[in-house]
Amino acid sequence: MKKILTISLIFSLIVITSFIKNSTKKIDEELFSLKENISDLNLELNNVKLEFDYLSSPEKLISYQNLYFENKLTQKSINEIEIIDLRKEKILTNNVKIIDSEK
Repeated sequence: MKKILTISLIFSLIVITSFIKNSTKKIDEELFSLKENISDLNLELNNVKLEFDYLSSPEKLISYQNLYFENKLTQKSINEIEIIDLRKEKILTNNVKIIDSEK
C-alpha cells in the first residue's frame, strides 16, 4: 500500500511540475512579446516626440523657410485658406470655417 501511495505521489508531483512549467513558459512568452511591443512603441513615441519638438518650434520653421524656400512663401490669413475637394472630376473649393473654442 505504501508503495502505491509513494508512486502516485511521485506521479502527481511530476504532473503538477509539468503543468507549472508549461504555464510559466507561456507567461514568459507573453511577457517577452509585450516587452517587445512596448519597446517598439517607445521607439515610435520617441521619434514622434522628436519630430514634434523639432518641427513645431516657430524658430525652426522660419529657419527652414529661409533655408529651403527663400522668399517663395508668403503669410496668409486664415480666411484665405481654402479646402480643395476633388469629386466626380470637379474641383470644389470651400473656405475654412473658424470655430471659436473659447465659447
